[in-house]
Amino acid sequence: MINSNDQTISLTKQCKLLLLSKSSWYYTPKSESEFNQSLIRKIDEQFLITPYYGSRQMSHHFKRQGDLVGRKRIRRLMRIMDLKTIYQSPRTSMPNTEHKIYPYLLKGLSIQSSNQVWCTDITYIPIKRGFMYLVAIMDWHSRKVLSYRFSNTLDASFCVDALKDAIEKYGPPKIFNSDQGSQFTSTNFTKVLKDYSIDISMDGKGRWIDNVMIERLWRSLKYECVYLNNLDNMGTAKSQIKSWMDYYNKTRPHSTFDGQTPHEIYLRSGGQELTSEFGNKLAA
Repeated sequence: MINSNDQTISLTKQCKLLLLSKSSWYYTPKSESEFNQSLIRKIDEQFLITPYYGSRQMSHHFKRQGDLVGRKRIRRLMRIMDLKTIYQSPRTSMPNTEHKIYPYLLKGLSIQSSNQVWCTDITYIPIKRGFMYLVAIMDWHSRKVLSYRFSNTLDASFCVDALKDAIEKYGPPKIFNSDQGSQFTSTNFTKVLKDYSIDISMDGKGRWIDNVMIERLWRSLKYECVYLNNLDNMGTAKSQIKSWMDYYNKTRPHSTFDGQTPHEIYLRSGGQELTSEFGNKLAA
């Protein structure tokens, strides 16, 4: 897919076209055994049903199902998957103690228009012989996915790229909400928000429910796309997820909006795709 020897198009441009962070091109994840790959999928499926299960509860669950798996293995795999339980517990996306944590601004707030509040999160995508991470930027009111990026690592760069892409296409929101993960508290990420005078909001520690809109997106993506398709490799996974994201935004009827799509609600609630004005500012 990517040809580092291509003289006509740069590696950076190739990665951007494929919605892939450049750093992930240089990184090769260590493969898990077939047993662990199978267990990872089971963990992912169960976590969508019981997002409050930590490693202890998850281990008990699998033992009841006949899978005698130790808690240490479950805990390691959940860390790889960056799963965040709804109570305070160890996790991969831990806050960096040197980063500033911002208050949660959405409590009691009436969100009635597009670009009033955006939110973001990272999810784990299992593929046949490995894994990748997916970050998405969503408009809270319309549920429209404004941008997304893939990566093999949990560094902040692919999150920053997704944020810049969303602002370039749609302009800045009034408030941006995330969890306290180090990717979103990083200087590079918050600097983009500050440059556009966006108010920064962060979930309470361990409060999965504070960012519930994008958690519902992950549930739909996993059940309607990831688990129904044979994701043999990263190329197939990216292609299938791209098709589903387009379907989700513009074709899939949303029950919250009486069958209208997120894209329709976004436009009817004041949102619009922009000219290159914001893109030129980002490139400067």
